[in-house]
Amino acid sequence: MSVLAVTNVSKTFTAGGMFRAIGKEKRAVDQLSFCLEAGETLAIVGESGSGKSTTARLAMRLLKADNGRIEWNGVDVTSLGGRALRQRRNHIQMVFQDPFASWNPRMKIWETVAEGLRVHRSDLSKQQRRDLVAETLHLCGLDASGMDRYPNQFSGGQRQRIGIARALIVEPAVLVLDEPVSALDVSVQAQILNLLKDIQQAKGLAYLFISHDLSVVSHIADRIAVMFDGRIVEQGRAAEVFEHPHHPYTRALLDARPIAHPSQRQHGEIDSREDKTGEGMAASGCAYQPRCPYAASDCAVFDGRLNSHGFACLHPLTEHK
Repeated sequence: MSVLAVTNVSKTFTAGGMFRAIGKEKRAVDQLSFCLEAGETLAIVGESGSGKSTTARLAMRLLKADNGRIEWNGVDVTSLGGRALRQRRNHIQMVFQDPFASWNPRMKIWETVAEGLRVHRSDLSKQQRRDLVAETLHLCGLDASGMDRYPNQFSGGQRQRIGIARALIVEPAVLVLDEPVSALDVSVQAQILNLLKDIQQAKGLAYLFISHDLSVVSHIADRIAVMFDGRIVEQGRAAEVFEHPHHPYTRALLDARPIAHPSQRQHGEIDSREDKTGEGMAASGCAYQPRCPYAASDCAVFDGRLNSHGFACLHPLTEHK
C-alpha cells in the first residue's frame, strides 16, 4: 500500500484584482497522478510555474483540490477538514523552502519544534516534550543545549536542520520537502542532503522532494517526475530519466544543468524553437509545442497523457537519434 497516493488531482486559481471580474484563471495542476512507497524518494522537478509547489501543498492538504483523490496510507483525506484532518496530519509533514521565514521569531527553538506534540501527544508533560525535542535535534545533528535560543541566533543550515526536526517530532511516514536546500550555500546543501538520506535510512521515511535543481535531485531521488504546465510529462527511475530522457522538455532541463566543461555533457543539446505565445504553452494539445523543435501538426490534438513507457510525447527523442 502506498503511503501517499494522488489520483487525477486538479487545481485552478482565479487571478485577483481586475482579472477577478472577467474570471481569468490559471490552471496550476491538471489531472495529476502519482504514488509514493515507504522508504523511497520521489522528486518532482520542473521550471518555476510548472505546478511543483502547488502539488506539494495539495498532497499535504494545505490546498483543497478541485477534483481527484488524495490518500494517506490508504485513507481518503480529500474531503476531510477540521479536527478529523488535524488528527491525521502526523502521517505527513512538510519542510519548507525558506529557513529564515518559516519560524516565529518570538518562540524559542524547543517551543517551535514541540508544537506538533501539543496536538498529537497531548499526554506528554513539559519535561517529556523537552526530552523528545532534545532527542530529535540530536538526530538532526544539533546540540540540544541551544534549544532555549531563538531562531535569529542560528545560521541558515542550522535553521533548516531545526525545520527537519520540527517535521520529524510527530513521527510521520512521509516528508514533503519543498525546495529544502535552494536557499542554502552549496556546501551546506550537501550536508542537508546527506542528513536527509541518513534519516530516511534510519526511519524508513518516504520523501516527496520538490526541486528545480537536477544536480540536487540526482543525489537523493529514487524516481523522478518531470512537470510542465501542471502535468507530469515524464516519470521513471532516476537513473533512467537522467541517462535516457524521452521528452524534449526533460532533455532541455538536463541541458540547463551547469557543467565544468562541454565535453562532460551526456546528451547533445537540442535547440528550442522561439516561443510564439509569450507564455511558453499552447492553447490546445501538448503544452510544450511552442518550445519544442520536434512539434508537428498532430501535437495540437495530443491529450498530454503519459503512455505505458512513462512519458507524454508523440515524437519522443528516441525517434530523432
